[in-house]
Amino acid sequence: MLGINLPKKRELKRYNKLFSVLAKYGFEDVVAQSGLRKVLPASYLKKHPNTDRNISFSKFERIRMVLEELGPSYVKLGQIFSNREDMLPPGLIKELEKLQDHVPHLQNFDVQKAIESELNIKMEDHFRSIELEPLAAASLAQVHKAQLQNGEIVALKIQRPNITETIEADIAVMKQIAGSLEKHSIQAKAFQPMRIVESFEQSIHEELQFLKEIDHIERFAHNFEGNGSIYVPKVYRELSTDKLICMEYIEGIKISEIDRLKALNIDCTTVAKVGVDLYLEQVLEHGFFHADPHPGNLFVLTDRDQLCFLDFGMMGTLLPKDKELLGDLLLHFTRKDIKKLIPILEDIAEKTDIPDYKKLEQDLNALVQGISDTSIQNIKLGATLTQFKSILYGNNIILPHNLYLLIRALIIMEGVGLRLDPEFNITDNLKPYMAKLTRKRFGLKRLFKKNLARLQDFSTLVDSLPDDLNTILKKIKDGKLVVVHEHKGLKEFQTALSKATNRLVFAVIIAALSIGSSILVIAKMPPLVNGVPLLGAIGFVLSAILGFLVVISIFKNNQF
Repeated sequence: MLGINLPKKRELKRYNKLFSVLAKYGFEDVVAQSGLRKVLPASYLKKHPNTDRNISFSKFERIRMVLEELGPSYVKLGQIFSNREDMLPPGLIKELEKLQDHVPHLQNFDVQKAIESELNIKMEDHFRSIELEPLAAASLAQVHKAQLQNGEIVALKIQRPNITETIEADIAVMKQIAGSLEKHSIQAKAFQPMRIVESFEQSIHEELQFLKEIDHIERFAHNFEGNGSIYVPKVYRELSTDKLICMEYIEGIKISEIDRLKALNIDCTTVAKVGVDLYLEQVLEHGFFHADPHPGNLFVLTDRDQLCFLDFGMMGTLLPKDKELLGDLLLHFTRKDIKKLIPILEDIAEKTDIPDYKKLEQDLNALVQGISDTSIQNIKLGATLTQFKSILYGNNIILPHNLYLLIRALIIMEGVGLRLDPEFNITDNLKPYMAKLTRKRFGLKRLFKKNLARLQDFSTLVDSLPDDLNTILKKIKDGKLVVVHEHKGLKEFQTALSKATNRLVFAVIIAALSIGSSILVIAKMPPLVNGVPLLGAIGFVLSAILGFLVVISIFKNNQF
């Protein structure tokens, strides 16, 4: 079974769908190599012969089409990894960027019953009315407008029925196939399919926890407390659960609706500047940022002259150390100090396997010089970040998932700014933050705190040094000091030596059998069969079989 357990009923349905779609788009080789046929009943395979292969499309186009046809879980998987150049080739990234989350709203969905069941309430006790037609529908939930008994208008984000079970089944299928592909396909293994699925699992589970989204909203509101440029919607915790969020309904204009904004004499240039400033504050000041700031999630509130972010399911977090490293990265980048950039990248990275430091230095230098040769008003952050990600990919540097979310979000925000103002340049917004960052880095307060921390570390080292030395000396005296020495490549050498020894032993046995059998035949040792000594004949047959096996083994392992 290639290590694949028998799937559950729900998983089997997802396997059936997956097999059918893969076959339709000409990926039977994936089905065969992954061992997927093993888990499908023969009756199904007979009923579903290969359909249209769509061979006129490229391989990457067909992968995108497969994800679209497989439904929400797979579309979201593609969307999340549409900016992971560290994992996937550029051609596939380009196709994944085309994925759109068009999900029809639920048919025959009893909204009232779902709310009453989830909150364990009677609708009339809390709500005056609720609109049955959803405002929006996505892969995980759909949103309905309602009115509370106190007259307040709210939006109810309701998780789709059984979506958790469907996603769990999809993830189980993904994991099984990813594991089999890594085991049986060298080409697929290079894409690290299991790592992709595990990262997706973490992201999707966070989005499914609606109470966690409420925590995000409240934390976001606290971070911007007192800032008159932003409005954060109110959340009703008493009417929310892990599958339902009740929050204030936001009446505003999407930031992408340029004509509506201009019709109301709203200055789009100011909106672009304020929006990007608010986002940079999230990243560089708070270390807690909206990970999906596309135009549909950013509204202009015309009655308040404020901006409002929506949908806090996917948020990015920067640890204090990462935030400081990111600041150092920006500073050294602007100063073109490549030699200091590389160790910072290694500190930030989740994993590094840099094959050639000189090449990395040259790649980064080309990027920095390219920016230097461009006038400040013509610098495009999106293009710069895309080139930066390509350099990371080409030099085997993998950043944490949160930083890829940040890069994607910054590219989106620059795009939003350019739609509002064709002359928009994000570097203008970055200037005050860079100046503030420089002041912080070289301010007396930070230098004092940093040196104080080092002094404390040194003091701790001095305090513990005598005890550590005593422990080492005692182990030396008692003969308990163990030095671990690793020989790289020794195991492979031992395996090769063991195989060679076994073959030598076989050769000696074969030679002994052949010589012994020859002596028996010459001596005509009874019993005889048709004048041929039986024991001698058996010896010759055995030596021939053993010799044949040794030769097959040598050719099979290409060791000749």
